[in-house]
Amino acid sequence: MILQNSFFRIAHRTLAISLCAICFNSALAADLGAKVDDFSDATKNSFGIVRHFVDDKTSGGQTQVQHEVKDGVLQARGEILPPRGQPGWASMVLLLDPKAAPQDASNYDGIRLVVRVHKGNLSVSANSSEVANFDYHAATVSRSVDGKFSEVKIPFSQMKRAWSEQTQLNTKSLIGLSLVAFDVKKSSFHFEVDEIGFY
Repeated sequence: MILQNSFFRIAHRTLAISLCAICFNSALAADLGAKVDDFSDATKNSFGIVRHFVDDKTSGGQTQVQHEVKDGVLQARGEILPPRGQPGWASMVLLLDPKAAPQDASNYDGIRLVVRVHKGNLSVSANSSEVANFDYHAATVSRSVDGKFSEVKIPFSQMKRAWSEQTQLNTKSLIGLSLVAFDVKKSSFHFEVDEIGFY
């Protein structure tokens, strides 16, 4: 648990720094819709915002990641090579607004994914502008047992913060969703995502 908490602390701090450095050239997103990304575009999500990828190299790790969008599916695989004494990770960030302005998702109950996790650990987080220490509300996505795509629904009410006091997620303040492959030791991961959004 200590290592997992350490992972989320490092990953979220690094993610926050990286987000501040992104230059957005996309048009403003429209009203928040249920579909965040169906991977019909090679580089942009359903709001026309470029997907952002970040990994543990910014904190001393050597995690290797390969990702591509093919036939409307994101395929991501790689090797987790953690920094010494820290968990390793690789994250994909899907912003809801090109300037990371808070968006209202209160009309929805949670996050919906159509996903296939072949191996490794995968989590999804709902990133709120009100979380000052970047310990966003998150939940683990289960591995695919039968090797097929499955629909996964994660209620906002079941998403937890890793090391901070548990607080209720304010769904009127979301800036994005993140998918994070992680491990506390050297390992490999492979997952595919057909769609991600709200329900």
